[in-house]
Amino acid sequence: MNQLIKRAFLDTEDGQILYRIGGEGQPLLLLHMTPRSSDEFREVMPILAQNRQVIAMDLMGLGDSDKPPRIYSVADYAKNAIALLNELGIKQSSILGSLTGGYIAGEVAAAYPERVNKLILCNVHGFDREETDKIAQRYSEGFQIQADGSHLMSRWLARANYIGTGELNHRCVLEDLKCFSSPIYTGLAVADYCLDAPERFQSIKCPTLNLSGEKSLEPLEQAGLAKAKNQLWLSKAIPHSRRVELQGGTLWMMNQMPKEISKLIIDFLDNPQEEDDGK
Repeated sequence: MNQLIKRAFLDTEDGQILYRIGGEGQPLLLLHMTPRSSDEFREVMPILAQNRQVIAMDLMGLGDSDKPPRIYSVADYAKNAIALLNELGIKQSSILGSLTGGYIAGEVAAAYPERVNKLILCNVHGFDREETDKIAQRYSEGFQIQADGSHLMSRWLARANYIGTGELNHRCVLEDLKCFSSPIYTGLAVADYCLDAPERFQSIKCPTLNLSGEKSLEPLEQAGLAKAKNQLWLSKAIPHSRRVELQGGTLWMMNQMPKEISKLIIDFLDNPQEEDDGK
């Protein structure tokens, strides 16, 4: 039976944060990629909530959360995650982060180790200096409204080759439109952080699942934003992590393959293996 997922807002000194919550039991916090929202976890949350409490937040500047009053850092986003856990009375939680959310989840585990039980890093790709400069420039400009409405078709076509042209693409375009005409704060935060991430992540000691989709790197490579040679950094930074590659998985696999993803998450949380299985 599907579990009811409710929505609520957390008030912070920097604005309101929307979050979704459902289920009971051991908590799992979900942090989304850019420029998505907690909608990235719409399909997996009811499955995971059958046996645990699941929380997903819209990172500030995206979805239905307020735009932050300044350029945010990954450390600021990590503090937001801790503030939400505090508001809910959760002393320790497992955390899953997808790409951008993975960098934030890793920082939470590094900066607040006593608050993190287990860690799942999904499609947390690595970037070099050239690529972070491109990311920073792209996200500082953000998406711009065009008088002829061509920005709408541009966003529709941006991922059509990887996600299809149906309902999921529509959901992604709606999320794009919510962050138009301003910097994309989460992207800027990661661009400023990811070169330091290998050193920061070395302090992570909790059981960690390094989960990636077989095809998740393709759109980033096509856009010149990532290279295959830079993708071993996570296993090196967290050598005790368990590495799993999901066949056919993409950047949008949370929505496209919810049953397969949920099984991997549940198996890891219930029976963690701390060593890399080499798959």
